[in-house]
Amino acid sequence: MAARAIASLTLGFGLVSIPVKLYSATESSAAVRFNLLTKDGSRVKQQYVSEKDGKIVERADMVKGYEFEKDKFVLFEPAELKALEEGSDHVIEIVAFVPQKSIDPIYYDKAYMLAPDKRGGKPYALLAEAMRNSERCALARWSWKAKRYVVQVRPAEDGLVLQQLYFAGEVRSLKDLNIERVDVTQGELDLALQLIDQIAADGYDPAAYQDEEKARVLAAIDRKIAGQQIVTHEEVESPASGQVIDLMEALRASLNKRGGTAAGKAVSKPAAGEVAATATKERKGIKRAAPAELAAAEDAPRVARARARK
Repeated sequence: MAARAIASLTLGFGLVSIPVKLYSATESSAAVRFNLLTKDGSRVKQQYVSEKDGKIVERADMVKGYEFEKDKFVLFEPAELKALEEGSDHVIEIVAFVPQKSIDPIYYDKAYMLAPDKRGGKPYALLAEAMRNSERCALARWSWKAKRYVVQVRPAEDGLVLQQLYFAGEVRSLKDLNIERVDVTQGELDLALQLIDQIAADGYDPAAYQDEEKARVLAAIDRKIAGQQIVTHEEVESPASGQVIDLMEALRASLNKRGGTAAGKAVSKPAAGEVAATATKERKGIKRAAPAELAAAEDAPRVARARARK
């Protein structure tokens, strides 16, 4: 299915206005959800209950409040809350161009894709090519869904990406963790570099990594639908967290373990994509039993349709 634009916006580049369309850059692959039911399979619903008298409170009877002291709230009417919201703005206002590597990825929030709208092809292509040549990205201000954002607009291979950025106060600092500074010897560093060289790769291939956890859960669901028992996987024992190991010996052992692997190539264990592909193939190969054949599978068609919609 073709991507659907979320909004039509304008990218402000000096006195140049570039009409663009906004698209989500990612599609959520959330974990498989399980519903809360009664033991007879009926759905349950949430209700809000007053802490004071235990009575159920309907949503129409609720108000929002801010706790400024312990158990003391200031109440806001819907109109007052609406007045506090930042109005959405169709203009993405570029305020600066900075080196592409100057923004730490820890500040990255949600990503969007920008595509040129009508009559925007030429200025869009010009801005993208100029940023590629200058090796700079744009910082811009943008109001969206009642919130003001600082965003990065950066050139990708086929166009422009808009990246929402966290504010400084939203990102924790490693300095707050008081991590101990420990010196390493040259010999330890040399062994670590050899280990890095053995399993080094030329780049990141997203297609090589799959959501193995989701594939495993879906395969278990298929077995359950087919009337089989779910087999629990065995936990791999790991060294105790307090165990003291010799760093040099661990590095040498790692090098010896991977000694048969050529430098720069992946290790011989199955790739993440292969594991997921195997699980997926197992799911596709299962033939679900008919409801009449399974005493507890009367809801199987509805479950299958609900999962298909996901």
